[in-house]
Amino acid sequence: MTTTAVPGPLAGRKGLIAGIANEHSIAWGCAKAFRALGADLAITYLNDKARPHVEPLAREVDAQLLLPLDLRVDGALEAVFEQVEADWGQLDFLVHSIAFAPVEDLHGRLTDCSKAGFLQAMDVSCWSFIRMAKLAEPLMKQGGTLVCMSYFGAQMVVDHYNVMGPVKAALECAVRYLAAELGPKGIRVHAVSPGPLATRAASGLTGFDDLLAKAHEKAPISSLLSIEDVGAATAHLATDAARLMTGQTLFVDGGYHIID
Repeated sequence: MTTTAVPGPLAGRKGLIAGIANEHSIAWGCAKAFRALGADLAITYLNDKARPHVEPLAREVDAQLLLPLDLRVDGALEAVFEQVEADWGQLDFLVHSIAFAPVEDLHGRLTDCSKAGFLQAMDVSCWSFIRMAKLAEPLMKQGGTLVCMSYFGAQMVVDHYNVMGPVKAALECAVRYLAAELGPKGIRVHAVSPGPLATRAASGLTGFDDLLAKAHEKAPISSLLSIEDVGAATAHLATDAARLMTGQTLFVDGGYHIID
């Protein structure tokens, strides 16, 4: 079934969603939510192997652009923004939902993390958001919204999160600095921090099932989180209702982060 846009608070606005791998991706929940509010979308896919999984989803939300993006390839991100500028000439929002660390570093102690693994995790998961902000800035002539995805492990030690903890902490700090620098141009910047979700990325974490069960047990609102919940909260940040919100890490986790 196609998710058709109807007149809504984001009608006529154009945005880039980066990080859809399949129908279980947080970025896919965001794409559906933005489209439901009337936005026009550009969607990225990792490579030729990933395209068959992403292309049907792009059709479902009537994506106007479907573009390859492997952040490990020099010039790939610049090519995406060049195409956005050529086709649209503007950008009103973007969602960065991409993270990566080499499996041997992700599964090992931070103490033992290799320099190469740490730098690659930081490059793909954090630095790329800063690069996106720089490329988006000239296209957001009337202001806009930049959103990235974080996790509670940025603020507290979470078993098995390892190298991604410091990387996501850097990402959340970058959000605050970008918000301060871009705010005078009407560009808002946020991190969204979902609770545990059964995504492909989460499957790479040791002990994820235990983490999911713990969050379900301890969260004040114990309903299991869905990608649609995260998408709805993320899309709200791009509406005029959130025009004076910026620089925040927004938890979408049933309140789990407030519980000891």
